[in-house]
Amino acid sequence: MTDHARGKTTINILSMLCDRKVVVVMPAYNAALTLRRTVAEIDRRLVDEVLLVDDASTDATAEEANRLGIQTALHERNRGYGGCQKTCYDVALAHDAGVVVMLHPDYQYSPRLVPAMAAMIAQDEYDFVLGSRILAQNAIAGGMPRYKYVANRGLTFVENLMLGSKLSEFHTGLRAYSRELLEAIPYHRNSDDFVFDNQVIVQALAAGARIGEVSCPTRYEPESSSINFSRSVRYGFGVLSTAAQYRRHISGRASYPYLDVKPINGSARHRTHRSDLGVFGRHFGDGTERAERTAN
Repeated sequence: MTDHARGKTTINILSMLCDRKVVVVMPAYNAALTLRRTVAEIDRRLVDEVLLVDDASTDATAEEANRLGIQTALHERNRGYGGCQKTCYDVALAHDAGVVVMLHPDYQYSPRLVPAMAAMIAQDEYDFVLGSRILAQNAIAGGMPRYKYVANRGLTFVENLMLGSKLSEFHTGLRAYSRELLEAIPYHRNSDDFVFDNQVIVQALAAGARIGEVSCPTRYEPESSSINFSRSVRYGFGVLSTAAQYRRHISGRASYPYLDVKPINGSARHRTHRSDLGVFGRHFGDGTERAERTAN
């Protein structure tokens, strides 16, 4: 592709983003070995800010992020995967993001999909977009362990039955949110563990969010993060429990505070324009340090 054609493509995608500020957030724990490759594939012409929250890594994740010019917030103690995401979204909303894309920094998901997912939200077609490793591809051929594939498909089948949804995957680490959705769901009431991701999906369903999916290539490499078998089992039970809680909540048989969400009002969707609002301006809960901004 020539520079002229590439420039026209960039302008076309920018117009599809409708001047909404796009912020990529990365919840990170020991991601020093994969962070550079992940960041290299984020199109910085189309993304306004890249933010990383380091969940008390024991490697050089924060140092590598600073070398790459990524704005970084530091947890003094490990808060867990869900706890790390909570800080990610707090920071993104404080920076006036209109579209927030959560991307794992372990290079397991393709950063090249970020503009397409952001455009699906900016064009007001969806409130929530998932990057699916199952949709229209062979995940096992891409390196997904067979037991994880079987568990993924089995849990997704049961969840769709219980939730009345039609998603191809609930367990992805590549997600895009509208600002309105993040403001509508009480994500701080969610677990600090891996089941946080599933709780967010049922919150989105409870809010009446429009959920879309895109096909995401499957990549499993030695440096990619992964939970062990015992934690996977615990996660599976947590997923089923979340679906059961949703059923009881919407039927009125029980009430769960994390499912008390605000319906999304499509007629009042806020447009946040692309602008650079500077450094992190506050602390986000106990144990989160302010991080200085480095030059992009």
